[in-house]
Amino acid sequence: MQYRTLGRTGVQVSSLALGAMNFGSIGRTTQEEVDAIVDAALESGINLIDTADIYGAGESEEMVGKALAGRRDDIVLATKAGMPMGDERNHRGSSRRWLVTELDNSLRRLGVDHVDLYQIHRWDPSTGDEETLSALTDLQRAGKIRYFGSSTFPAHRIVQAQWAAREHHLSRYVTEQPSYSILQRGIETHVLPVTGEYGLGVLVWSPLASGWLSGAIREGRAVTTSRSTFMPQRFDTAVPANRARLDAVEQLAAIADEAGLTMIQLALGFVAAHPAVTSALIGPRTPDHLRAQLAAADTVLSADVLDAIDAVVAPGTDLAPHEKFDTPPALLDASLRRR
Repeated sequence: MQYRTLGRTGVQVSSLALGAMNFGSIGRTTQEEVDAIVDAALESGINLIDTADIYGAGESEEMVGKALAGRRDDIVLATKAGMPMGDERNHRGSSRRWLVTELDNSLRRLGVDHVDLYQIHRWDPSTGDEETLSALTDLQRAGKIRYFGSSTFPAHRIVQAQWAAREHHLSRYVTEQPSYSILQRGIETHVLPVTGEYGLGVLVWSPLASGWLSGAIREGRAVTTSRSTFMPQRFDTAVPANRARLDAVEQLAAIADEAGLTMIQLALGFVAAHPAVTSALIGPRTPDHLRAQLAAADTVLSADVLDAIDAVVAPGTDLAPHEKFDTPPALLDASLRRR
């Protein structure tokens, strides 16, 4: 396992990190399986675990807490808040009112007195940066969080938040957690240059592109991945964007074969090769999934392989731009762009 410094914090984290979204009902993963996954991850050298309040409506945090009982100090523990936690309109977002309440809920579910990294799950256009940063700074000073970061923020919002922290003399976001894979490279255009400029640690999610790069999805095979059962539209090859992904996967599979690599090694090795990336979040549902992904822990892609990948999916290109989660609200809501 390789280790890298998380931004400018001085904290050393593994280049592969364990994402816990699939723990519980989402991935149909039992506590016994979660315990086995966490045990194997720690034994392999992974020292960063990332979860969120919304994963299974708190179930993931509870399962992570049980799996870590008695060894909290062995890992860098990260969670997130901001996505809706029920129908109540104020049980979401990044207001002080909600963050103070929901952090206590997360700490209770995790069974700890602090988290190392608390992340705002999505940019909240209804809440000002000063409001959010002030609340996070106070929670940090109270000892409930060590650092805080953003997740899936557009580049301009990352810049704005850094400016607001400086302007109002508040602590700043020290990490960003964007989606990044061979098939979704849009963040190379704006987000990664910005994180580099401000010295942010970068924890990337979905490096296997929701299973497209796992090796399980190939031409002529029925798509039977777990994700495809509840998001079938993302895997329907009659959709042009999905057809483009499948065509790219076939070309990437040939590159992997020639290099003597699995598709997982190619995908994770690609993400880890970018100098702005600190860790890639892997999200196994089973111990077998974890073992297949851990095989990429020491994968280093040659320049020839990276060039071949660039020829399949050009730098800065998203093959499925409609699946991005950082689209400015005005592009989604016509009322925001019309008088």
